[in-house]
Order: sequence, then structure tokens, then C-alpha cells
Amino acid sequence: MAELAFIAPGSPPDAFPPAQRAMDDPNGLLAAGGDLSAKRLLAAYSQGIFPWYDDNVPLLWWSPNPRAVFYPDRVHMSKRTRRYFRQQTVRVAIDNAFNTIVEECAALGPGRESTWITEDMKQAYHELFALGYAHSIGIYRDHELIGGLFGISLGCAFIAESMFSRQSNGSKFALITLAALTHAWGYHIIDTQFLTPHLQSMGAIELPREHYLILLSEAIKKKPADRAWLELPPDHHIYQNQSNRG
Repeated sequence: MAELAFIAPGSPPDAFPPAQRAMDDPNGLLAAGGDLSAKRLLAAYSQGIFPWYDDNVPLLWWSPNPRAVFYPDRVHMSKRTRRYFRQQTVRVAIDNAFNTIVEECAALGPGRESTWITEDMKQAYHELFALGYAHSIGIYRDHELIGGLFGISLGCAFIAESMFSRQSNGSKFALITLAALTHAWGYHIIDTQFLTPHLQSMGAIELPREHYLILLSEAIKKKPADRAWLELPPDHHIYQNQSNRG
């Protein structure tokens, strides 16, 4: 039976046990302790490990089996949905409101009394954004932010952390935009960690952890397009009236 590993304070950033040692119950729990330094987070993500906890428990590290992912060119959008989206007047912006999007993803509300995006996690994501690893996509209608998402980019792998909606379909706009952009930029996978019915309806699949780790290892060795996260591709035309930055 797998046992929970403990990461001692001051240990090397990559001092994680192999992801294969994660527990079956709860699914994917691997280790506790350590810190949220940029070096440790990047080491974790590159090994298929991510932090997930709240203020009531210690810092926990996970690597579930199976693992939920999208292939960027296989995100599902029905003809009806595609037609609906193309009728909408929205604007896409990348990396222009990262802090706001993280705050929206962390916001509490009816049916959500706690969040894993703690103040320490927010600070860690802000540091990764400053270093060029974390990115956001915002969807605007009439200058109002109606949805968005953020995540971590490592080579040609994107780890999607969280998304939100202020209006109907706001997060779906953001996810479909992410798929289109990462496909255009040469990304191999979008990691969503756990499968939900909503993600599955849009084409997310589950992979055995071993398969996922191989894909991740290959993807992070690759380099995306030169202008990735700097501007929208010239032929990007999912929506009308788009803009590449705020």
C-alpha cells in the first residue's frame, strides 16, 4: 500500500517521490509539505504532480490515475454551438488581466464555501506569471470580462488550473479559445487533471497515468510557436471582433 511521503522544509525543489507512488485512495495523493516556490512548482508540474489543498489542511501534492486531458485539436464543439459562438460579439485577450482572472477563479459564492486557490497559491501563480510560465485568457463582451481561465505552460504542454464565468458560456468561450490557440501554437496536450461531465462533453478524455507522463515528458521538451502568448495567430477566427491583448 502506498504511503504519503513528506517533503521536508529546505529540501531540493525536485524532491518528489515518483508519481507512480501516489495513493489509490484518495486517488492521486502523493506527498505533503514543501513549499510553493517557483522552482518547486515547476519541478512538480514537469513530473505530472500538482498542489491541491485548502487553508484547513497542509500543502498536498497529487498525481491522479487516470489523468484527464484534451488534445488541442479535438475539443468538441457541435455545429449548433459553433454557430452560436460565431454570432456572439466578443473579444479575446491573452495575459492582460491575469490577477483579476485568478481572483475570479478563487471567488467564493453560493455552493462554494472554500477554495483551493488560497492566498499562498495566488502569490505563487503571480510569481509564475512574472516569470513567463503562467498565462490567462479573458473573454470580453462590451468591455466587460465575462469569462476566463489560467494555467501553466511548460514547453508544448498547458496545465489548465481553473476557469470562471460571469455570464452564460463565458468559461466555455475561454476553453474553446485555449484549444484553438494551443493547437495553432503547436501544443501537444491540455492537462485538466480530473475529468468532469462538463469537460468530457467537450472532448476531454482520461489517460492512464503512465501514458500521460510519457506524453508530458515529450511535450515539455518541445518549443511552441515563437509568438505564443504574445499575439493571436493571424488566421485565428473562431470569434468575431477579436483582439489579441487587452
